[in-house]
Amino acid sequence: MKSKSLLISSPIVAVALMLAANATAIPIEYVADLSGPKESPPNASPGTGFADVTFDLDAHTMRVQITFSGLVGTTTASHIHSPTAVPFTGTASVATQVPTFANFPLGVHAGTYDMTFDTSLDSTYNPAFVTANGGSVATAEAALAASLAAGTSYLNIHTTEFPGGEIRGFLHVPEASPTLVCLVMGLIGLEMFRRKFGTQLNA
Repeated sequence: MKSKSLLISSPIVAVALMLAANATAIPIEYVADLSGPKESPPNASPGTGFADVTFDLDAHTMRVQITFSGLVGTTTASHIHSPTAVPFTGTASVATQVPTFANFPLGVHAGTYDMTFDTSLDSTYNPAFVTANGGSVATAEAALAASLAAGTSYLNIHTTEFPGGEIRGFLHVPEASPTLVCLVMGLIGLEMFRRKFGTQLNA
């Protein structure tokens, strides 16, 4: 007897991801667990954190939400770095505004952050990132969007004890995100409809 469970094949997931990347008016969410061992070089900080970045190319917005606690040093800065040469490893220069995200809590061991940036403004980016990516805000926005999608962007928090970064994590689309699930289920539904009614429609 065939199993009644439904397994989503990788080709369907791949198609869903392509649809998500090309769909209009769909903000894309990226998340990252932040820790010392994920830094480069790794460190033994007990600090942890979580980042949620929602990027909307149509609306030209990027919402950055961060929670963190247990840091050894006190905070001095936080950024998104991009792009690394290889997905989910390595280091890169700062892509977002310097010296730190606007209004990020500084001088603390724990905190929360929630800010929405206008990605059509040059103030959202490190000037060096704009220069390295075509010299315009539009090309910088596209470059950051592409880097996020490719897994070559990471968010980290710098502190007095770890000036190069105490905790970090690479941003990625969360597993089983609502948008991806809807796209996948929609594709499955279309395939089931085609198999059931395709013959009749083509008759």
